[in-house]
Amino acid sequence: MSALLRATGLWKAFGDREVLRGVDIEVAEHEVVALIGASGSGKSTLLRCLGLLETIDDGRILLGEEDISDPRVDGNRVRARLGAVFQSYNLFPHLSVLANVTLASRVVHRVPRREAERRALALLERVGLADLAGAHPDRLSGGQQQRAAIVRAIATDPEVLLLDEITSALDPMLVGEVLELVRELKEEGTTIVMATHEMAFARDVADRVVFLDDGRILEEGPPAQVLGAPREARTREFLARFLT
Repeated sequence: MSALLRATGLWKAFGDREVLRGVDIEVAEHEVVALIGASGSGKSTLLRCLGLLETIDDGRILLGEEDISDPRVDGNRVRARLGAVFQSYNLFPHLSVLANVTLASRVVHRVPRREAERRALALLERVGLADLAGAHPDRLSGGQQQRAAIVRAIATDPEVLLLDEITSALDPMLVGEVLELVRELKEEGTTIVMATHEMAFARDVADRVVFLDDGRILEEGPPAQVLGAPREARTREFLARFLT
């Protein structure tokens, strides 16, 4: 399959600390790629670079055939083609759930309000939040807020959905409802790159698992191989934490 999103030779440093060191990664259309690795391994920074939320120091990022890392590219236009959800829900507290979900559609994509709200309400209905469309985020549980954040990200039909540890801030009882939504998106063919510590979910849902260690991709392949029979000692050492 041809790559929908491709990065080659990505380097990113914060001061003297190199966070990404020559990362190469490809994501095909409709593929789900799970990024795993210890905290500080570079997963979040990689996602932020892919989403043009961080500038890269070196390397190249292609979305389709467009070099989106070219400094002449309009970053806002590119970001409008992507969806991103992070650990913190980042919902605007002064806006209702419905207003949060429709904001990008109306302001960035110039979708008429009535059409944007119709689509948003259908998506909120699907995730069980239609009754809370008029509520502000502080009335929602953590799981409800994260589902609303995902709905906001997919409301614009992004070409790629970037998910960064979206369950890490949730009570364990709420993790399942968020992961089930991601599972449904995968079944619908959404292209997803997600950083996660949910190894069972990565095994069951991802098409490919990528293990980052100290800013480099150390191992990648099908979940059964990387999670079940890892070749690298560092991968085995990392996974042992989840098996003991």
